[in-house]
Amino acid sequence: MPKLVIVESPTKVKTIKKYLGTDYDVVATMGHIRDLPESRLSVDIKKKFAPKYEIIKGKEKLVEELKEKAEKSSGVLLATDPDREGEAISWHLAYILGLDTNDKNRVTFNEITKTGVTAGMEHPRSIDQNLVNAQQARRILDRLVGYKLSPFLSQKIRRGLSAGRVQSVAVRLIVDREEEIRAFQPEEYWTIDAKMIPQGSRKAFPAAFYGTTQEKMKITSGDEANRILDDLKDAAYQIAKVKKGTRRKSPAPPFITSTLQQEASRRLGFQAKRTMKAAQELYEGVEIGELGAVGLITYMRTDSLRISEDAINEVTAYIEGRWGKKYLPDAPRHFKTRANAQDGHEAIRPTTIDLSPDKVKDSLSNDQYKLYKLIWERFVACQMANCLQSTTQADITAPGASGTEYLFKASGYTVTFDGFTVLYEEGKDEETADEGSLPPLENGMKLRCKEIAGNQHFTQPPARFTEATLIKALEENGIGRPSTYAATISTITGRNYVVREGKALKPTELGEVTTKLMRERFPKIVNVKFTAQVESDLDKVQSGETDWVETLDRFYGDFDKTLKQAKEEMKGVKIQLKEDETDIICEKCGRRMVIKTGRFGRFIACPGYPECKNVKKLVQENGADCPKCGGKVVVKKSKKGRVFYGCSNYPNCDFVSWDEPTQQKCPRCGKTLLKKKGKKPKYYCITPDCGYEKTEDNEE
Repeated sequence: MPKLVIVESPTKVKTIKKYLGTDYDVVATMGHIRDLPESRLSVDIKKKFAPKYEIIKGKEKLVEELKEKAEKSSGVLLATDPDREGEAISWHLAYILGLDTNDKNRVTFNEITKTGVTAGMEHPRSIDQNLVNAQQARRILDRLVGYKLSPFLSQKIRRGLSAGRVQSVAVRLIVDREEEIRAFQPEEYWTIDAKMIPQGSRKAFPAAFYGTTQEKMKITSGDEANRILDDLKDAAYQIAKVKKGTRRKSPAPPFITSTLQQEASRRLGFQAKRTMKAAQELYEGVEIGELGAVGLITYMRTDSLRISEDAINEVTAYIEGRWGKKYLPDAPRHFKTRANAQDGHEAIRPTTIDLSPDKVKDSLSNDQYKLYKLIWERFVACQMANCLQSTTQADITAPGASGTEYLFKASGYTVTFDGFTVLYEEGKDEETADEGSLPPLENGMKLRCKEIAGNQHFTQPPARFTEATLIKALEENGIGRPSTYAATISTITGRNYVVREGKALKPTELGEVTTKLMRERFPKIVNVKFTAQVESDLDKVQSGETDWVETLDRFYGDFDKTLKQAKEEMKGVKIQLKEDETDIICEKCGRRMVIKTGRFGRFIACPGYPECKNVKKLVQENGADCPKCGGKVVVKKSKKGRVFYGCSNYPNCDFVSWDEPTQQKCPRCGKTLLKKKGKKPKYYCITPDCGYEKTEDNEE
């Protein structure tokens, strides 16, 4: 009889079966099979927080099939994912199938390749109860917060609200940032920027005003800038000092879960949920031509930067073969994992370096290819030589008419060896002005000032969080786990605590009101340091240092007391959300209708509820006329949340476009022009046989 191997995902089944052969039967649970039922708390607080698990609705038939297969097999191996959740699923399976958790019936695969599967099967172990307890503690903790706090918020603010231990802190970070932006007072400052040309040269280079040769100057007004410019009118510019050096630029480490989500957001525009979906598919296995099903990356839920020696040897040979020995560092790179990380898995890397993105492109979906290319390039680059840059810094003196010796500074670099940048460079959250190269400069060289001007600036408020910067903040503050970030962001946007404006995350009024109440009544729940401490306590449960029941007891005692106090002090209090009034008149009762927000988004409703229950869809017009029929253009969203534009006269008019219709009219035919975004936005007419287009820099 064959042995039964149970995995989580059906996608893995075919890949693993190929490596194990006919002696094994591989089946999937399709995720969790037993959990706390949603209809009730399902935690007996008085009996040491005993959870009351049940078979998940709809999985009863699957459980019976698993029991039958287990009875007919010569043994059962539990091969669920190698993390807390996977360990818990194996533990639940052991309970349902009557397996001994002390037996060596648990196997894990860091990668779904022949090597990874073989290594996992050769090292079976017993179920790690500490891992299970850490998962149970987190699950129960989140259930207690959600099921105890959500009804309170629903009663005090609006029906259907939910609270979560990690989501509430994430919303608070976004709300706090919005309050910083509102409170920000811009300050005026000026810069003086010049373009210099060395004697005997035609190439101009930029130089920035620093101050005097004695001290740096801060220019706070236009009058002050003009005074300095007047003083410099007939100044002679000369290089006082040139400093040359070499700068080494090292590659970024390989991806962990959080950095993969951040980089995919920055470079690919992927939301965290989309990133993790594609990563899961790459890990579980993809059909690659004659190779069949192959897992292309290692396990994608990890916060370790460890790389196996086999992988380092493989990538070293690849780099030498493709770019030559000079592109290798003096010694292989090993990256230090942060102190509180779990070192159960390697960093995210390709399982086979020779399977370059170009070789597998035809076998992958667009998302899979883009993400695999990012992972492959980042990993290969991390084992390549530094980029070497020759730097030049020049001090330029200019005596003013008043006798003041002014100082300008110029800096630049040239790449002397591209190193890892031949393949990959890490993206940035904020755009910064890059230094350019400078012409040959020497001490004492005279310069001609081609142009000089004062430029007004204002200090800028902190930027709103994007998915990338929020994930970075959550990780830096020790809130949640990288594997939970995608779900957290989906929750806070899906429940309308936060909305997306382009890439930025902005709190809604609901998010701000809820956060204010939580700050006042449940300060610990939305306290960043406290939430990080809870995560640290869960890590101690996982390592066996702390008992999981004691951890829950410490948290719940204070939480329960705070909740009872809040209920008592807020008896009869109801917080009113502001409702935006519209110009739309309710045809049933004559009142002005208002914009409301429900679980499925914003809509228009009559304020006379419950006497009048009239509701309508909220249609957002963008102010342009339909280029086909002249009707109003409305803003819509696709299933994936992407904005597009259509005609309000649909279905009578079928106009639809990803590009935004504008209020500008075509000078040839008079129809609405559409705007295609880019570095130089283009305006164009879609009228057949017209063909008019222009950019913002030219008319036609």
